[in-house]
Amino acid sequence: MATRKEVNARISSVKNIRKITRAMEMVAAARLRRAEERIANMRPYAQAIRKLTREVAESHDNVAARIPLMETREVNKVGIVLVTGDRGLAGAFNTQIIREGLRLKREYKTEESAEVVYRVVGRRGSSTMTFRGEAVEASYMGFSERPAFTDARDISRDLATSFRDGDVDRVDLVYNRYVSPLTQYVRRQTLLPMSEAEVFGEGIPEPEGYADDELAEAHQRSDMIHEPEAEILLPMLIEEYVDLSVYRALLESSASELGARMTAMRSASENAETMIDDLTREMNRVRQAEITQEILEVVAGAEALG
Repeated sequence: MATRKEVNARISSVKNIRKITRAMEMVAAARLRRAEERIANMRPYAQAIRKLTREVAESHDNVAARIPLMETREVNKVGIVLVTGDRGLAGAFNTQIIREGLRLKREYKTEESAEVVYRVVGRRGSSTMTFRGEAVEASYMGFSERPAFTDARDISRDLATSFRDGDVDRVDLVYNRYVSPLTQYVRRQTLLPMSEAEVFGEGIPEPEGYADDELAEAHQRSDMIHEPEAEILLPMLIEEYVDLSVYRALLESSASELGARMTAMRSASENAETMIDDLTREMNRVRQAEITQEILEVVAGAEALG
C-alpha cells in the first residue's frame, strides 16, 4: 500500500492537471464563440457567390467549357487536401481526418488505379502523414485555430495551379464539418474540377420572394446581363468560389477543433475529479491503517512492559 505522502503527492499532481484542463476548456469556449460568428457571417456571401457562379456558368455553357478549372479529364492523379490542426489535445479531431484520407487513397487505387498525393493543413496532420511515409506534396501550418482569408487564398491558388498544369486531375478537400461543440463529422468535398464541385450540385437555394411558382420559373428562364462580359466574369467567379470553398473548410475545421478541444478538456476535468475522489478515499484508508498500526504498537508495548 502507498504511503500517505505518496498519495498526497498524486492528489496534488491531479489537481494541477485539473487546473490546466479547466483553463484550456475556458479558452477553447471563448475562441469557439468567435469562430461560430465567423462562420455565420461568411454564409450569406458564400451563398451569393455560389448562386451567381452557377447562374453565369449555366447561361454561358460555351464560355464555361473553355475555362481550365472546369475541365473534366481522366483521373490518373488525385490531390487530397487534409485539414487538420496545429495542436493536439482535441480528442479524435485529427485522427479521423487522417483515417479518412488514407481510406480515400485506398478507394482511388482500387476503383480508378489513380495515384494520390497529399497536401496537409496543420502541423499534426503533416507530421503524422510524414511519419507514415505518405507523399506530402505541401504543408500549411501555423493558422489552424485562426485562419485568415489570405491563408485560404494561398492554398487555393496552389491547388488551382497544380490542376491547370496537369499535375493533378482532381482535388478533394477533407475536413471536419462543425455542427456543435459535441458534434463534428468528416466531410469530403470535390473542389476541382469545378464541373464536379457542389456549386453545380446540391445545396443551391432556389430564388425566394416571388408571388407564385410561375413567376419564379420565369425568372430562372430569363437571360442575365453581366458586367463585365461572361468571358471575363466567369473565371473571376470560379477563382473566388475556389478561394471561398477553402476558406469555408478552414473555418469549419477551426470551429470543430475548438469544439473538440473544449469537449475533451471538459471530459479530462471530470475524470480528474473522479481520480481526486478515489485518491482521497485511498488516503483515508492509508491514514486509518497508520492509526490502527500505531494503536497496535502502543498496546503491544504496554503488554510487554506489564
